[in-house]
Amino acid sequence: MILVGKDIGIDLGTTSVLVATRGKGVILREPAVVAIDRNTGRLLNVGMAAQRMLGRTPGNIVAIRPMNNGAISDYDMTERMLKEFVRKALSFSLLKPRIIISVPSGITEVEERAVIDAGVAAGARKVYLMEAPLAAAIGAGLDLTTPGGHMVIDIGGGTTDVAVLSLNGVVQSVSLKAGGEAFDDALVKYIRRKHNVLIGETTAEELKKGIGCVFPRPESMAVEVKGRCLHTGLPRVVAVSTTDMLEAFEDITERIIEAIHNVLESTSPELVADISQTGIVLTGGNCLLWGFDKLIQSRTNITTHIADDADLCVANGLGKALNLVGDMTEGTINLARKRQMHI
Repeated sequence: MILVGKDIGIDLGTTSVLVATRGKGVILREPAVVAIDRNTGRLLNVGMAAQRMLGRTPGNIVAIRPMNNGAISDYDMTERMLKEFVRKALSFSLLKPRIIISVPSGITEVEERAVIDAGVAAGARKVYLMEAPLAAAIGAGLDLTTPGGHMVIDIGGGTTDVAVLSLNGVVQSVSLKAGGEAFDDALVKYIRRKHNVLIGETTAEELKKGIGCVFPRPESMAVEVKGRCLHTGLPRVVAVSTTDMLEAFEDITERIIEAIHNVLESTSPELVADISQTGIVLTGGNCLLWGFDKLIQSRTNITTHIADDADLCVANGLGKALNLVGDMTEGTINLARKRQMHI
């Protein structure tokens, strides 16, 4: 089937890439991993097939994540990865698509330009950028057309964006380089420090999803984890509990809480009053870490809830925003703001 002029939205995350279309929502979800032959530079695999190679490749094959903390760390690999995902999403098309790409709210102009150039190189006719918390709010079904204030906290794989939104825009925001990968790294370091055992990233992520928590659970839980003993170099099994999880994640959660307080302190009293009524909305796959809503509510005294399909909110929001792509300003967010300031 030939598709003419089909537009797509891309949630370009640190750990995963989601592609959405108008009316259909998310049509593609793949890990943000690329596998290449080091000797020839040939692209071997992208997405799930490449992720299976992480930590298991021979010397001539390297599996890498071209995104780091919400920004492009390897431009060439990001371009090739995007090109492959766009090809998968569109099949055959007579016209190059217009693409909306989500970016962290704290992105710099240099980082913006890298994302735009990668999108164009991947086959886009035009590239538009949208801040992740704005896309998440749209995907969560919030009504941003009124002057009322809303707070969205998007906890992704590489970044956490805290934003206050009103009248279809971001009023106040802060972006932390602390997301799912930071939680995984903290867990690896904690187990190494406490048990002298080294576990891999995949094991850490599975452990986080299994019994991870940022607020005390009603009942304590523990699981056995296999790793490599740093003293003997041999396999070793250790028990990890929910209490260990709280200790391992404490520094990161405190940074997120501090960012929330800072955004609220910088927001006008009228919008803060609105937020106290509408509550705080959590989005992003890592907000599903047990107790995040309870932790934030206990520390802010503001009702907090997790959005439906939280891990898909940004991508779904981009899909809905495709209806408005004709009215959007092409190019970088920061340059668009500067043009508005000069009017």
